[in-house]
Amino acid sequence: MHNPTRRAFLRGSSALVAGAALTACTVTKNGEVTTLTLNVAAIKDYGQAGLNAVSTILSIAALASAIGAPTVAIINAGDTALGAALNAFSSAAGSTLTITYDDTNWKSRVDSVLSALGTVEKDLSAAITGVETKVASTDLSNANTALNALATIVSAFKALLDSVAVRRPVGAMANATLAPSQAQVQQALRVLGVTA
Repeated sequence: MHNPTRRAFLRGSSALVAGAALTACTVTKNGEVTTLTLNVAAIKDYGQAGLNAVSTILSIAALASAIGAPTVAIINAGDTALGAALNAFSSAAGSTLTITYDDTNWKSRVDSVLSALGTVEKDLSAAITGVETKVASTDLSNANTALNALATIVSAFKALLDSVAVRRPVGAMANATLAPSQAQVQQALRVLGVTA
């Protein structure tokens, strides 16, 4: 569920999906073949931002208490899955600076990080929404700041991968949504303690 604050955070961007996160990827076309080359450091930063969002939100004692142990366990399971996906990606990448997303092995690893990141965002959003009336406004504001930053990272990551035609059905550009600007992504990473 998207809250008005998140929409306001993203509304300032006028870049379309294809122009998002320019430093994170390059798209080249050779005839009918489109190749998406991804910056490994950007993928690692996006994954780390998700891990930091979980830590930040669950470190708010009143919020973690209001969420309750069963929901915290679900969030922690998502956090563990994201950590595993990020570790697998990082181990495979080693000191590599860029990867070609079109390669099946890399695509699988990158998609795993994005999927786990999306799950963490969804779980955190549901947990915060479920306790909005039970938590002090300061704690809720701090949690929503972290959640909004995470939502920006997830949007940027999705936009990055959707910028290549092989991931987008014909005519989807007409339905493209606004993606976060590079400045918004950098701000979101800073909020979540990731220095890119």
